[in-house]
Amino acid sequence: MELNLKLNLDASTLKADFPLLGREVNGKPIVYLDSAATSQKPQSVLDAMDDYYRSINANVHRGAYYIADLATTAMEETRSKVQRFIGAASPREIILTKNATEAINLVAHSWGREYLSEGDVIVTTIMEHHANIVPWHILCADRGTRLRWLNLNVNGNLKLDDLDETLDGARLVVLSAMSNVLGAIPPIRQIADAAHEKGAVVVLDGAQFVPHLPTDVAELGADFLAFSGHKMCGPTGIGVLWGREDLLEAMPPFLGGGEMILDVTTEGFLPNDLPWKFEAGTPPIAEAIGLGAAVDYLADIGMPAIREHDRKLTAYALRTLPGRFGDKLNIHGPADTSERGGVLSFTFGDIHAHDISQVLDGEAVCVRAGHHCAKPLMDTLGVTATARASVYLYNDESDIDALADALERVGDFFG
Repeated sequence: MELNLKLNLDASTLKADFPLLGREVNGKPIVYLDSAATSQKPQSVLDAMDDYYRSINANVHRGAYYIADLATTAMEETRSKVQRFIGAASPREIILTKNATEAINLVAHSWGREYLSEGDVIVTTIMEHHANIVPWHILCADRGTRLRWLNLNVNGNLKLDDLDETLDGARLVVLSAMSNVLGAIPPIRQIADAAHEKGAVVVLDGAQFVPHLPTDVAELGADFLAFSGHKMCGPTGIGVLWGREDLLEAMPPFLGGGEMILDVTTEGFLPNDLPWKFEAGTPPIAEAIGLGAAVDYLADIGMPAIREHDRKLTAYALRTLPGRFGDKLNIHGPADTSERGGVLSFTFGDIHAHDISQVLDGEAVCVRAGHHCAKPLMDTLGVTATARASVYLYNDESDIDALADALERVGDFFG
């Protein structure tokens, strides 16, 4: 009984924590189904950021006065909260960036340019977000490295039949922990262990994974993990790179300027200790404090409960939507909810995704439409775009029902 209580949450109660979800659009209550793009923010996060600006607005690490010390303490507390939230060994392993994209670029620029050279192989997957493709294309152009791709299986997850062969000669493996299009959650530990056996370093894009599942970097087996605050109830403008301390110590700085140095002379500079070696300039202080409040909010609910809620709601959607529309509606990705998160990308007959989204907006239903920054995956799926509904802790079955009703309007409109 105790376990069941821990795995249940009341989305209708939690919805009241999010001010924006109380508004109307087109005279109708908003149905927000775009959390894969950005999540809504609870009042506690908004209050934490407002309190910083109202009460302790000062730069961090530099001022020898009371409110500067308070600001520094508040920001560094976020680093420790994130460390505990993802099971990292030390706050020194937590690098604060402006988003997951910058975190991945940091690895590509600093680790990649230091340790990869012409002919080295980088293994990636066809379901990656552009943020985990383009930095490696840039590195290939700069260093002469080569990309090798893992494709999809018939179930909408990664095809791993030839994993061992694909990893031969690889120095780096980069993959999404959860697809932002398919919702697919690949067998991360299996891939990481296989990569390590070949001597490769593993980079995980956790932008979709960390907000929705319990995360323990030791259990995942990766060497780097990137994620963003704004998809996990935090503000935009703040992200995280976790890296193994030994790897981070051995990497050169990413950006140069203030804070990332211990000393500067006319002859050169000495970089700062971790984690500040990779945090040049004034950081996004209010956003970091907001991220800390978001971590508190999610931890208080419990990530196992959030995962179970997502799984049940996704299962409901996978039953309800095809039940209403049959073959006209095609939802991409695994059918097994143990292999996917609450991301539902779909096509609806021959109606373009943007037209679907526009009609849904008239019903106050917010979904994403387009290629979702995953054009290689769109090509593989044989589509130019999909509509994408994505759920989170504040959604419930009524939101899925509202989506289904709005899709009826789409069908009627386009006849």
